Amino acid sequence: MHLTNVKKVNIVGAGPGGIGYLTTRAKEILASSDVVVYDALVDPALLDCCTDYCLKIKMGKRGSQESSSQEQINQILIKYCLAGKQVTRLKSGDPLVFGRIIQEVKALKNAGCHFEIIPGLSSALVAPMLAGIALSDLQRSGSFTILSGHQPDSLDWNTLAKLDTLVVLMGGATLAKIVESLLRAGSRVDLPIAIICNCARSNQQIYRATLQDILAKVAGLSLSPCIIVIGEVVAGERLMCDSLPLAGKKILVTRAIEGSKIFRELLQSQGADVLDMPALEITEPSYWQPLDQALEKLPQFDWLILTSANAVEYFLNRLVKQSKDLRDLACLKIAVVGKKTAEYLIKERIRPDFTPPDYIADSLVENFPEDLRGKKILFPRVESGGRDILVKELTKGGAEVVEVAAYESKSPKDIPDKVKEALINRQIDIITFASSKTVANSYHLFEKHIPSFSLELLEGVSLASIGPETSKACQKYFARVDIEAGQYTLEGLVAALGQSYA
Repeated sequence: MHLTNVKKVNIVGAGPGGIGYLTTRAKEILASSDVVVYDALVDPALLDCCTDYCLKIKMGKRGSQESSSQEQINQILIKYCLAGKQVTRLKSGDPLVFGRIIQEVKALKNAGCHFEIIPGLSSALVAPMLAGIALSDLQRSGSFTILSGHQPDSLDWNTLAKLDTLVVLMGGATLAKIVESLLRAGSRVDLPIAIICNCARSNQQIYRATLQDILAKVAGLSLSPCIIVIGEVVAGERLMCDSLPLAGKKILVTRAIEGSKIFRELLQSQGADVLDMPALEITEPSYWQPLDQALEKLPQFDWLILTSANAVEYFLNRLVKQSKDLRDLACLKIAVVGKKTAEYLIKERIRPDFTPPDYIADSLVENFPEDLRGKKILFPRVESGGRDILVKELTKGGAEVVEVAAYESKSPKDIPDKVKEALINRQIDIITFASSKTVANSYHLFEKHIPSFSLELLEGVSLASIGPETSKACQKYFARVDIEAGQYTLEGLVAALGQSYA
C-alpha cells in the first residue's frame, strides 16, 4: 500500500482559543484536510487554515447545550475516512486532557481506520498563564492538580482540600457545589480563587475573589467555558504574560477577498484577534479592447505605470493571453506606486525603473525622474472609482496618458454573519481600512446589512487608515479617523496600531 492511499483520521488539539495558540503541526494538518469535524468550543477562526474545498462539520459537544451524539460523531469520522478522505477531528485544548476521545479511537480501530493524535495546548495550563498565575511557586505551591468539575459529587474533596493548587475544568455550572465541598472539607474561607472565562480570546474575562465571596461576585454571569484556579498562587505576584501591543484587541480587517491573509498574519503576530470582512471583490473589467489595443502598440509608449498589485496581476495575465511575454516590455520604463506593487512586480522577475519615496500616487508625480513633456504613458488601472489626480498631474506636466481598464473592484453583496454579530454586540475594538474604496464600501455594507445602523454603533471603536487619502474617506463617511499610518503600507499600519496600543 502506498502511503498516500492510507485512510487516516488526525485527532488534533486546537489549543485554548485563537490561532496564535495553534501548533505548527496542527496548521499543516488543517491545510491538507479534506474534512474537518470540530467541536463547539473550537474558535471558528482556526478554520481559516483550511482550504476553500475542505468540508467543515460542526458537531457540538458542549456541556449543558444541545450536542451531537458520540455515535453520530464516530460514524461521520468513519464514513469519510473509508471514502479515502483525509479527516481531521479538531478538539479544543489537548485531546487527551478530558477530551473524551477513547470512544472515537475504539470506533476507528474497529472500522479499520488509521489515526494519529496530535497534542494541543491545554487550557488547564494556558488559562492560568494568561491570567498571570504561576501554577508552581517555591513559597505558595509545590504541585498542582487538574480535575474535572463536571461531576463534583464523585470527587474526594477531603483529599483535594489538602492539596496546594487545584485547576478545575468544566466547573462553571457546578461552582457552587465545588465551593461548598471545599469549605465542608476544611478549606479556609479566605482561600483565593480565580475564574478565567473564554481563555485566550478577545473576550477573556478574569474574576478573582475568595471561596467566601466568589459566588456573589459572579452571580448571574455565564461562566462557560472557564478554568477555575484555587490556591495561594492566585494571590501571588501577577505576571505580565503577554506584552504584545495588540493582545486582546479584536480587529476588523476590510480588504479585498483575496488580499487579507498577509495583513491578518501581521496583526496576529502582534497579538490581535482578527476578523475578516471582505469589502472589495476584484474581477476582470467589463471589456478588454482598450488594453488589448495598447498591448499591440507597446513600442509607442515611454513609460508603464502600475499602482497596485491587482494592476500588475491583471496586466501581465492579459499580456500573456495576447500571445506576448515579458520581453515585449523591454521597450518601456516601468514606474510603480506602493511597496507591495513593487514586490509583486519583482516576484514576476521584473524590476521597476522608478518607485517614489512615499507610497502614494502624489509622490510619483512630484519625484518623477524625467521631464514629462512629450512622454507617452500607459496607465492600466481599475475600471471605475479610482482617483484622477495622477492622470491630471501627469497631463499637466506635459505627458500623454493612455488610461485603460485592467481590472474592476466591486463591493460584495453581504457581510459575514460573524461580522454582523460582532458589530451589533460591540465586540470590535479596531476597524482597519487600506484604501478609500474599502471605506466607502464598508460604510454602505454597514448601512445595508446592520439593522438600524448609525455611527453611534461604532463609538469606542478605533478607525485606522493606511494613508491620507484613505483618511479623507474616513472623515467623509464616518466623520473621523483615529489612527493613520506614518508609512503608507500594511506594515506601516500595523506599526501605527502597535504604537497606539503599546
